[in-house]
Amino acid sequence: MADEFTKGDHVTWNSHGSKAEGEVTKKITKDTEAGGRKVKASADEPQYEVKSDKSGKTAVHKPSALDEK
Repeated sequence: MADEFTKGDHVTWNSHGSKAEGEVTKKITKDTEAGGRKVKASADEPQYEVKSDKSGKTAVHKPSALDEK
């Protein structure tokens, strides 16, 4: 698990009981809407938008939920 990711990093995360893989598309550092939901984020507590390799859909995760591939 890393604390910082950059656009293009390949990562994995737990999704509905299995491992998902994808690519970081954006670092989110302010409150916004992304991945179909409201996201609370700041420079000190960023979240990351990731695009699934399998489904092509995007989701938003805290860095603690992501692992470098």
